[in-house]
Amino acid sequence: MKLSATTAQNSFRYGWLMSRIWPYIRPYWFRILLGFLIAIPLGLLDGVTAFALKPYMDYVIGGKSLEFTVLSHQVSISSLQMAFILPVGVILFAAVQGVLRYLNGYISTWTSQRITNDIKFKLYDRLIHMHPQFFDENSSGIIISRYMNDPATASNGIVDQVKTITTSIFGALGLVTVMLYSSWRLAIIGVVVLCAAFVPIALIRKRIKSASNKNMVIGGNITTNINETYAGNKVMAAYGLQSRQNKYFKEQTWESFNVNMSLYKRAGWMSPIMYIIASFGIATVLGAGTYLINSGQMTAGSFASFVTSLLLLYKPVKTLGNTLTSIQNLFVALGRVFELFDIEPEIKDAPNAKTLNGLNNSITFENVNFEYIPEHPVLKNLSLSVSKNETLAIVGNSGGGKSTLVNLLPRFYDIKSGSIKFDGVDIREYTIDSLRHNISMVFQDNFLYSGTIRDNIMMGNPEATEEELRSAIESAHLQEMIADLTDGLDTVIGERGVTLSGGQRQRVAIARAMLRNAPIVILDEATSALDNESEAIVQKAMDNLMVNRTVFIIAHRLSTIKNADRIAVINEGELVELGTHEDLLNIPHGQYKTLYEMQFKHQEETELV
Repeated sequence: MKLSATTAQNSFRYGWLMSRIWPYIRPYWFRILLGFLIAIPLGLLDGVTAFALKPYMDYVIGGKSLEFTVLSHQVSISSLQMAFILPVGVILFAAVQGVLRYLNGYISTWTSQRITNDIKFKLYDRLIHMHPQFFDENSSGIIISRYMNDPATASNGIVDQVKTITTSIFGALGLVTVMLYSSWRLAIIGVVVLCAAFVPIALIRKRIKSASNKNMVIGGNITTNINETYAGNKVMAAYGLQSRQNKYFKEQTWESFNVNMSLYKRAGWMSPIMYIIASFGIATVLGAGTYLINSGQMTAGSFASFVTSLLLLYKPVKTLGNTLTSIQNLFVALGRVFELFDIEPEIKDAPNAKTLNGLNNSITFENVNFEYIPEHPVLKNLSLSVSKNETLAIVGNSGGGKSTLVNLLPRFYDIKSGSIKFDGVDIREYTIDSLRHNISMVFQDNFLYSGTIRDNIMMGNPEATEEELRSAIESAHLQEMIADLTDGLDTVIGERGVTLSGGQRQRVAIARAMLRNAPIVILDEATSALDNESEAIVQKAMDNLMVNRTVFIIAHRLSTIKNADRIAVINEGELVELGTHEDLLNIPHGQYKTLYEMQFKHQEETELV
């Protein structure tokens, strides 16, 4: 599946989205509920200041005493006392609101981060179990964007935004209550205008979705460009590709700019329209309020309290466009996240899969057909049998299917038709973990992880003893190199093992494969990128690795090919010749003989010299 072809088709199914994210919210429901409970008084307290203006205007400014009865006792508060009590009360309420706002923010941040972590953990677990073809089809930038950025965008905001809306709703309820208390007639006008402000919002949802999806793809392309700039820095410097990379980066950045500006042109008018609608409501209230005051139906204090409530109510409404754009972006990201959860790996264990415990007899390829791209076959009806502890060298034209053949053994890819069997059992009937545990692989460009030499070798078998580790190091001819390093085995080798030479990296990989002690070994062009001196010592390490194992080796070194029990010649996806070095040389006009004359004969003469 190509992740760049995202649709986020469920972005507007809010109930479905909430049902999908609920399992991640459920473990923290108490904290989230507590946050919502704090959000309620936090919102309601917005109306306190507005409510305090009525008695302040009517009694303090008006110079009147407030008189009321409590438990049959007449209480009278003078205007001077009111002038002190009301400001102190407002300050106390503000202090309480500040504490509640801090608690609400802390709980919101904590729960959002925990939910984000849980989603990222599960997504990453699914990512690492994807088959290699998934990574072939998707760039590093798109994968990073989809698996790391989208979960953060979605889950970081969902709790916070919902709490913000909850606070706003209860804040609005408190302010509407103050408005109703001050004047129900004016309150009707204010609420009608408020409802009208929500009408334009429904018009921009699809535009937000489209822009968000485009930005995701562009952001992924930018990340890919940066990754390639880092990984290919030597090629970039050697061939003067700085201008090329800079050109791509600028084009992608401008493309993102244009998408955002296109969205703003289509959605940016919401806030101005809401300003106009809110201003229309305020103007109407001012006119109607003036009439009510002049007609004696409303006091100046009630009017001041009402207008303040209305202004506080309209303030978030006027910026509602930006708020809802953010929320819709959140839901689009959430839709994309659950698209990832719904992707099933094409290569997975069959029901009731068996555990593979070593190889007893043979490995057979029976009428194997394979293609990366539909209707473009790479392997064609290939049949081959390899006995236990036999070494099979695979040679042939470039792009003929040699590496593909060996990559089918650990099920990096699944065949289109035919079967591959270990001891007569189709490899698809074994668990993937047990299948791969029985295979050690050494590639042309072996990947070493950030960490120490010890870490990278122990990946072959984390349970290995120090004695087994030392034996693997000796078999891989690494002991001298390690002895020359200040920190020995615990030397940090840097990202991708950049501090080691090509030959050293290969020997670390061979030690890793040696420590795995698997009965089947695959060597895919393991020495092709090395100089003669490095190749010779790596070859010795490989020879140790091949002892008493079933070996598939793709090699360019004649001595390795000659020493193999048999040689398979694969051209254009077909097995064209099979036999020993001598047998194949005796085939008149044979393809191996032609290959030998073109590539290997000079090697043999050089080695004899």
